[in-house]
Amino acid sequence: MSCEPQAASQSTLRTKGVTRKRRRKSSRVSLARLRRLVFVALAAALASCAPQSGKVRGPGAARSEIPIELHGGVVMVPVKVGPSRVLRIVLDTGMGFDGVLLYAPLPESTFPGPLIEVRIPGAGAGEPARGRMAESASFSAGPVQFTGQRVVWLTDSLMSGFPTDGVMGYSLFGHWIVEIDYDRKILVLHEPGAFKPDSSWTTVPMVLRKNSTPWVKFRVSISGEEPQELDGYLDLAAADEVVFLVRDDAKFKVPDGLEPLWLGRGLSGDVYGSKGRAALIELDTFRFTDVPVAFAPDSVRSKQPSADAVICGKLLGRFNTVYDYAGGRLYLRPRQTQGRQGPTRPGLQ
Repeated sequence: MSCEPQAASQSTLRTKGVTRKRRRKSSRVSLARLRRLVFVALAAALASCAPQSGKVRGPGAARSEIPIELHGGVVMVPVKVGPSRVLRIVLDTGMGFDGVLLYAPLPESTFPGPLIEVRIPGAGAGEPARGRMAESASFSAGPVQFTGQRVVWLTDSLMSGFPTDGVMGYSLFGHWIVEIDYDRKILVLHEPGAFKPDSSWTTVPMVLRKNSTPWVKFRVSISGEEPQELDGYLDLAAADEVVFLVRDDAKFKVPDGLEPLWLGRGLSGDVYGSKGRAALIELDTFRFTDVPVAFAPDSVRSKQPSADAVICGKLLGRFNTVYDYAGGRLYLRPRQTQGRQGPTRPGLQ
């Protein structure tokens, strides 16, 4: 993705998914609905901006800890932008640039330099959302300070009344090995090379594709047929288990008689699909049976070409996890609090 200016009669700057113009400064939703309203690839368009050379500064230790809040599989990080109150920011593996997306504006005096009007397309079939962007801003998350970051905020009412304040991702995942300890409700940032997994962790190969989005391979049997291998990308901010992407050349067969379902809201409107169940999902050696899943049109739900499915926050939240973007590894360890819904291994009870 290029964020460089292009020749345009109105000084228009265009990125993949974000169209912007230079300018000078210028219904309540309950937490119970968060599991459906939280992102349906809400930040997919913004992620098309290439990672910037933003700077991050921790407290000088090999690891830093940030307290987190959990709702289902959704992870929220406390963030302050300038003099703002503490914001509840959803952690998203789909954010492929240094910065944060906010649902509501902050005082423009918070940001030095010019502001940019942006159009932000995402999941959904409607018009892109409208917003503004500061290209070099500062914020903090716990003890970690961030400078040279993009801050984007919506200027329409698309997310009005939403129970969280925004989303961030690459500012953390792109600079540290990120451990999410769901049991202790903390986010641990390990300096590159500092995380040394013991035998309790399972290593899953992971690759970064479009917009630095992590992908893994997994196996699935939807209706009891022989399991087959699929390619899925990780969407930590989505509160589903797995969403299968439906298109003409899909590798799986969509079952008959599924119930229509509203999957959530993206930056380009609502996303609808169907809900069903998968007989078996295997992630490395971990097995899940009779899993509630969703099916959605690939053209509306996904911004990742050729993906078979989206592995979402609720499934990932069955583990304590470590994301090593630079090393291409996802580490998994079953949570102590999962009980009967946790993953199993063949031959183990």
